Formats: sequence, C-alpha cells, structure tokens
Amino acid sequence: MHILRPQFRIEEQRALEFARRRGFGVIVTADATGPRASHVPFVLSERDGHAIVQIHFTARNPLVELADGVRRFLLVVAGDDAYISNDWYASPDNVSTWLYEAVHLSGVAHLRGHEENRGHGDALLAVAESRLPKEPWTLAQMEAGKRESMLAAIRVAEIVVDQIEGQAKLNQHKGDADHVAVANQLARSEETGHRRLARKMQALRPGLGYDIS
Repeated sequence: MHILRPQFRIEEQRALEFARRRGFGVIVTADATGPRASHVPFVLSERDGHAIVQIHFTARNPLVELADGVRRFLLVVAGDDAYISNDWYASPDNVSTWLYEAVHLSGVAHLRGHEENRGHGDALLAVAESRLPKEPWTLAQMEAGKRESMLAAIRVAEIVVDQIEGQAKLNQHKGDADHVAVANQLARSEETGHRRLARKMQALRPGLGYDIS
C-alpha cells in the first residue's frame, strides 16, 4: 500500500482492530497465469507474537493449491469510501478526491488439515453472530449429516501476517474550514457509509462548527 501522506497512516494495532471489526475482505495472490482473488470472511487472532488470518475456500477454488507455505497472500480489507467534489470545500481550487479507510495484511499462506474445519467454522460463526441482536446460531444446531458434508467441502488456510499497512484518508491535511465543509456535506448524504465517515471526521477535530447531530 502506498501511504499518500504520513498523517493518513493507521498505526498497526489500530489497523488490526479495523480489520477484525470488518471481518470480510479480498484475498489476492498470483500464479503463473496472473492474479487470483477471492472475497472471503475471516477470523483474525494472534499466535506466537504474530497476527494470524484464518480463512476458508471451497475445495475447488484455485487458491487452495496456492496456499503452499511459500507463496504470499494479501488480504485487502476496505471500509467506507466517498467521492468528494471540489466545490464542497470552503476554499477555492481544491481537487476532487475520494475519502476512504483500508487495511492490507500480507504474509505466507499455509493450508490446514481437514480436522481444523469445524473449529474454523465455529470461530467464524461466533464472531459474525455476536454482531447480531439475537441468540447466536451455531453449527451444533445443523443436522449432523448436512453439517459434515458442508465442512468437508471447504479447505482452511492461514496467513501468518508479517506486514500490516493501513490508511485512513479523512481530510487530515486540510484546514478546519474545509474539513468542516466536507464533513457537513457527507453528513447530509443518504449513504450510511458517508455519514459514518462524517462522524469520524468530526471525531478527529471535535469542537468545530459541524452540522452533524
């Protein structure tokens, strides 16, 4: 990831927490034919001082064979984004741009044994279900034969993360008047993600004249 400005960089522990909260991203690697990618949910944990990303693929996914303990995988975790028009700023002659948050986690990928499929499934569901306002659903509630058939159809892989990069481009390099003007525009958007970005901009510089409730 090319960090555009030092003030946009997300510190590593905050980047890991961002990725953990999102729990969904794009896995990218390459083989002899070119890039390969899959959209995946994941579980982020720590082992022996390393962040570990655990994911799964369908058994026929070409990425399964590429998780060979040598090849590097990249996990791209994106947050909200918003286009910013140049006439949203208080000052003249700004450039239209995008605000966004994103984290890249990369490292060597290792394929795990079939015996770890159930543990991965349980961990993934525990994280995802905890975000919902209801009693968690678990694999134990599935009919046993169907559960085992489903688990047999996946392969689990782990990425031992050795590079953590994060960027939050939230107008940090602009003056207060421009910062407030853009945040106010985003706060009036019908897009939920835009409104979330507005609140994050407000949190960066509290006490200014925002129109954000």
